[in-house]
Amino acid sequence: MVSSKEQMTIKDDQYYITKVLEGDTSAFAVLVDRYKDLIFTLALRMIKNKEEAEEVSQDTFIKVYKKLSKFKGDSKFSTWIYKVTYNTCLDRLKKLKRTQNTVAIDEFTGHQVKTMDNALDALEASEKKQTIQDCMNLLPNEDGFLLTLYYFEEQSVEEIAKVVNLKPNNVKVKLFRSRKKLTNILRERLDPEIIESYEVAHKK
Repeated sequence: MVSSKEQMTIKDDQYYITKVLEGDTSAFAVLVDRYKDLIFTLALRMIKNKEEAEEVSQDTFIKVYKKLSKFKGDSKFSTWIYKVTYNTCLDRLKKLKRTQNTVAIDEFTGHQVKTMDNALDALEASEKKQTIQDCMNLLPNEDGFLLTLYYFEEQSVEEIAKVVNLKPNNVKVKLFRSRKKLTNILRERLDPEIIESYEVAHKK
């Protein structure tokens, strides 16, 4: 279900898209202002370099502006712009040929990942968000990108599938593996007593 607030955003996005296509180029600034912070965050998750992420953000908006007439509205504008961002990041990574970070995941079960979720719930909302943000910066390229869309932008699995051009089931697998990697990093950052207390409380 799409919330009324989200429906307003979709309708509002379309209004400015139409204005741009009618020749009012200044209307594009509204769209840039609306999405620039998130696009930079997503790029940073993938590229791991501030300057490169800034360039990716600029390239993304240039592509969006040039291809705006091709946006058919069959998906949300946000989903479309995230897809452009993702593809721009992949192009940049190919050029940089950087090796991805590797995080061991095999030792974590689904139950242990759930335990970590419960431990995070014990933190204050602002502290929890900052902790997760910091740890996500340590994840390999695509993992941080996917988790940002899923947790912070509350994009559905189906919407993320459109962004990364995969089937929803494949996205579910990737999200689960990404959460396992994040769990590994969080275990090194969180107070062990918080984690242990939840492991004891939630043992079957």
